Amino acid sequence: MNKLPSKKPRVFVSETLEITSWENIKIYFEDLLNRDLKSVSVLKSWLIDRSELDAVLEEDMAWRYIKMCIDTKNKELSESFNFFIREISPNISLYNNKLDKKLHSSLYFKDLKEDKYKIYKRSLESSLSIFREKNVSLKSKMTEKEQEYGAICGQMTVEIDGEKMTMQKAGEIMKDNDRSKRESAYLKIWNRRIKDKDKLDSLFNDLISMRQEISHNAGFSNFRDYKFKDLGRFDYDVDDCFQFHKSIKECVVPVISQWELERKKSLKIDSLKPWDLSVDTSGKKPLKPFKNEKDLISKTVKCLNKIDPYFGWCIDSMDKMGHLDLSSRIGKAPGGFNYPLYEIGAPFIYMNSVGSSNDVTVMLHEGGHAIHSFLSRDLELTQFKGLTSEIAELASMSMELISMDGWDVFYTNKEDLNRAKRQQLRRSLNTLPWVATVDAFQHWIYTNEHDNVDRCRKWSSLQSNFSPNVDWSGLEDILNYQWQKQLHLYEVPFYYIEYAMAQLGAIAVWKNYKTNKDLALEQYKKALSLGYTKSIGEIYTEAGIEFNFTSDYIKDLCDFVVSEYNNIK
Repeated sequence: MNKLPSKKPRVFVSETLEITSWENIKIYFEDLLNRDLKSVSVLKSWLIDRSELDAVLEEDMAWRYIKMCIDTKNKELSESFNFFIREISPNISLYNNKLDKKLHSSLYFKDLKEDKYKIYKRSLESSLSIFREKNVSLKSKMTEKEQEYGAICGQMTVEIDGEKMTMQKAGEIMKDNDRSKRESAYLKIWNRRIKDKDKLDSLFNDLISMRQEISHNAGFSNFRDYKFKDLGRFDYDVDDCFQFHKSIKECVVPVISQWELERKKSLKIDSLKPWDLSVDTSGKKPLKPFKNEKDLISKTVKCLNKIDPYFGWCIDSMDKMGHLDLSSRIGKAPGGFNYPLYEIGAPFIYMNSVGSSNDVTVMLHEGGHAIHSFLSRDLELTQFKGLTSEIAELASMSMELISMDGWDVFYTNKEDLNRAKRQQLRRSLNTLPWVATVDAFQHWIYTNEHDNVDRCRKWSSLQSNFSPNVDWSGLEDILNYQWQKQLHLYEVPFYYIEYAMAQLGAIAVWKNYKTNKDLALEQYKKALSLGYTKSIGEIYTEAGIEFNFTSDYIKDLCDFVVSEYNNIK
């Protein structure tokens, strides 16, 4: 565990490969395509070589994307990524389809009987069923188009008290005790966002059009149904999503509604405005858990070491390898992510931290993803590591909660520690209605003809459904465009309900952890080490929990969170 991760020597792909043209890598695909798969053992060797090529290509594209996000103003970095998307990805897609067909038609495909191949074979058959050659170039153009969102948002800044700052940093003012200051900052932030509303509307319209065309080409009536197939949602369907929305409204919204009423009373205000939702109701100053990026890394490692030394080692290794970029800067794309690097096996964490308590949660969330990458890095095939989001987010959201046992590293004062824990538990439930709103919005978008006005009207209706106590009077234009701040709608459509599903799973993992720490951690690590070699339900079972959308199950988990919240002293 003391040795830093390193790339295994390549067996199939040249160690000196530089991807400067499609011709550089075409030879490897041709080699795979022309081989005679004359036995099961030869087929398995072929799979291993293909896996190595996949890992090399995935990691090359990953670094191009990471570097582009770090500096959106650098045109060379942007062009490097777009070159890969335009010139390399379409060809990879075409050849991967040929290789999938070769594998599927092999006389020995049926002899891949080991359990570890079950999910891979299922996914391959699904992928073959929706592949259309005419979608290859269209998907490439769409991916390139999606990156415009980060470029637009990365240039957004506001000036407050003479300081030019990113939207993330300005958002921290929502925790200031001075209500007028919060209101002023909130309006500045949204006045700036609204300046680009037409640009973002136009971009979204273009993306909708491209997505619908892709789905029609593949024989689907709408993008929603196509995307469910594309995402490999074998373990639940559209009706399950609607049931999930319903369960959240019935079980979670009443809890949050009560918290909102208590917040309103504590703040002694007549109406709860959107700038009143993050401030601490005790009147104390916002929590400051770390000073800078270096401090955040150091404290994260110490925190995770208290839970499991292996967890701390993972983050420390990434730091030593230069796989962390955590601070918010002008020109840096918004958001945060953990990007898997399949060849070396040690991922990259990207964030926009500004010194807040929320940054601690984000860091531990992405840290959970990173630990997942480490635990599954030795799986035989790259395809085994291609996680569904329901599994990936279980890793990250569980880490947010179980890591609270080590939060005294960030909050040495007991009162601050308790405040942070209460914030985390509120966030664990507050996330759910927002996710349900975004998901319901997407279902509607791709199954209904609409214009920009219809879209805003629908969003407003959905949000008031899931957050009934916030007063938006006089702020209707801002309410109508709240959806534009959600990166997933632009860059990764339909990837969002997984957060809510995994949040419930995470609460269940934490509930087990509170009962038997050692067993819960053992189950958690076992589940993550499986990658995607079992179904979602099976992996949740390995983690000691259920993959369940029913109101009764969700209510039980909500009651547990409320009980733990009330017991924080």
